[in-house]
Amino acid sequence: MFNQEDSKKIREDFWIFFGKRHPRKWMLYNTGIKDVVLKFSFDTKKALVSIDAVSNDPILRGYYYEKLESLKKLLLDEVSSKLIFDAHYTLDSGKTVSRVYLVKEGVSIHNKNSWPEVFEFFNKNMDTLETFFIDYKDFINS
Repeated sequence: MFNQEDSKKIREDFWIFFGKRHPRKWMLYNTGIKDVVLKFSFDTKKALVSIDAVSNDPILRGYYYEKLESLKKLLLDEVSSKLIFDAHYTLDSGKTVSRVYLVKEGVSIHNKNSWPEVFEFFNKNMDTLETFFIDYKDFINS
């Protein structure tokens, strides 16, 4: 297995190679809505792209999640029919967020053979998710 230092280096290498393969500025935390972010996540079991409502205030977090849920049919049609909606997603840190996401199971950041597959998964799905977010940002934020 990998020690903490090796694992950190592998993670850094992944994100460097991803940035070189798909050089563009992703929106991510710069959505223009304080408590809504777009995220890439990749660990030793899965990769995912998501829109997260991250407010510590459950009422505000629920408000943004309800906005996303009201767009569910459009999200499923325009982004992916495989989107998962979870009002109470618990992060590894223990924090609860509301998340709409796509997941790719059976890949590991420690397995460089799975990287090309994840690069494509991230690029295709985050691009689509970001485009959708931009198109409906004003509604989500209203």
